[in-house]
Amino acid sequence: MGQVLTLEKISKKYTIQVGGGNDRFTDVLMNAVRNKLGLRHKNEEIFWALKDVSFTVDQGEVLGIIGQNGAGKSTLLKILSRITYPTYGTMRVNGKVGSLLEVGTGFHEDLTGRENIFLNGSILGMKKKQVIARMDEIINFADIGKFIDTPIKRYSTGMKLRLGFAVAAYLDAEILFMDEVLAVGDAGFQKKCLNYMSDTAKSGRTILFVSHNMAAVESLCSRVIWIDNGEIREDGQPSKVIRSYMGMYGRQQVVGNRLTDLERFKFVGTGEIRYTKIEILESDGSPKKIILAGDTFLLRLHYMAFKPLLNPSFSISIFNEMGTRIAKFSTKLAGIDTSLVVPGEGYVDVEIGPLTLIPGNYLFDLSIHQQEGHIYYALFDFVDFFVETTSRFFSGIEATNTPIGLVFFPSRWKLEGMNIAPVHSS
Repeated sequence: MGQVLTLEKISKKYTIQVGGGNDRFTDVLMNAVRNKLGLRHKNEEIFWALKDVSFTVDQGEVLGIIGQNGAGKSTLLKILSRITYPTYGTMRVNGKVGSLLEVGTGFHEDLTGRENIFLNGSILGMKKKQVIARMDEIINFADIGKFIDTPIKRYSTGMKLRLGFAVAAYLDAEILFMDEVLAVGDAGFQKKCLNYMSDTAKSGRTILFVSHNMAAVESLCSRVIWIDNGEIREDGQPSKVIRSYMGMYGRQQVVGNRLTDLERFKFVGTGEIRYTKIEILESDGSPKKIILAGDTFLLRLHYMAFKPLLNPSFSISIFNEMGTRIAKFSTKLAGIDTSLVVPGEGYVDVEIGPLTLIPGNYLFDLSIHQQEGHIYYALFDFVDFFVETTSRFFSGIEATNTPIGLVFFPSRWKLEGMNIAPVHSS
């Protein structure tokens, strides 16, 4: 098998404005002069999203790309898809490329779903009859039915995602770039995507798969690259690279610390309200030093609001180390109205338990959003806690993390229906 992707010292530089804006005429004029002279504005910073990234990919290889938010993963796929171009470095792509990078990427908002399928086919160099031959498969996979002849701009986010994946999957692309295709959509669609990617991985097509779901990456990929701060940190066998990555990020205990004091935290959202601290407490409010399987405990989520906010929803999710969501808790799901939150500091408590997680390390995702879905604040992967082993669910036998699954459900066994005889000890 030959190489279908070759990257040599790919780097991407961005110029970031910091501080105040440049709305005045004099600011615009001075910036034009500085640009002419090759001088950088004092309020600009240089940010390298990628730095000297080099690797090759063979035909038929399924390559996973992992890393924290802002590490450079999506920038890399955009460069490979020629949506943006590197500042320097060279790359060679041998084959037709299909990409699903962001919801709606590659779609024309004013064209219908069907017209966009033809548009994407023509970009790949396919003839009209070739696209028509695949049309039913694409429509069935996307599951958008009668809306196929409706303009894309009227589609929901989920409909755009489903159509985007179907187009990337079923048109004649030899290389597929997939960026967080499992992050949006319902469980049924995610399962459909995973099944398709598993089948595709066996068919000889080349896939580059970016995801925070480590379980999916490990099961689908033959090789994994870990990107950290724009550079390749590790490249190799999936389980080895994933465990190195989780060893770096998965066990950094920050519960009880002020999140704002840790510069490495990168939240997403508009920031009108932010979490500042998370505490794990006993039900009486005292600090909880350890969590045992089966415990009940209190999570105290401290926040700072910068403006009045009507009924924001406070949310927390629990993930295992492989990126599988175990549970989600939110004021919205609980049907709780948080009323009008005034500017200033405060906290919200949520009692969780009994905790039926098996022993091991787990991660919190934190978010605050409007009821309609607008995100004020979201923090991924950084906040962790450890569930200790216990004999609580068993009679003198410790609960262990293998091989019983993800969670333990308390159960009651009855033996009345068995034909048994007492065992006499000699």
